Amino acid sequence: MRVCVQRVSHASVALRDENDRIAGQIEKGFLVLLGVGREDDEEDARYLAKKVAQLRVFDDGEGKMNLDVSKVGGRVLVVSQFTLYADCVRGNRPSFVAAAPPEQALALYRFFVAELNERGVSTEEGVFQANMSVSLVNDGPVTIWIDSKDRKNA
Repeated sequence: MRVCVQRVSHASVALRDENDRIAGQIEKGFLVLLGVGREDDEEDARYLAKKVAQLRVFDDGEGKMNLDVSKVGGRVLVVSQFTLYADCVRGNRPSFVAAAPPEQALALYRFFVAELNERGVSTEEGVFQANMSVSLVNDGPVTIWIDSKDRKNA
């Protein structure tokens, strides 16, 4: 499982339809793009939820990145993004065979969001498998990539 975590001062996700309905939006916090791979399970989701909840990249009183999202009253906007599993090694058209099938991805997406909520992190969500427009103001900019499989190499 992979996440691209962006520290934001504002983020929103809207459905691309005739109404451009806002599905989720936050002010200060994280925009998390979440990709689920075929070999991922609840342990991967639990690991990443803990990492995101405890990621200390918000400034403390001395201007050091030392606080997590809850300590600054932030929220997390989670958007499913299977393209994080794009394989561009051969040719110019990405392959997505490593991405989980929709049923598996949806279950782990929901589990990840539930784990964040259990850790006291307030969340908003995009709409799974929908065509969406994501808007954000990246604060810093701070963008961090975390892959749950990397924990096995630590």
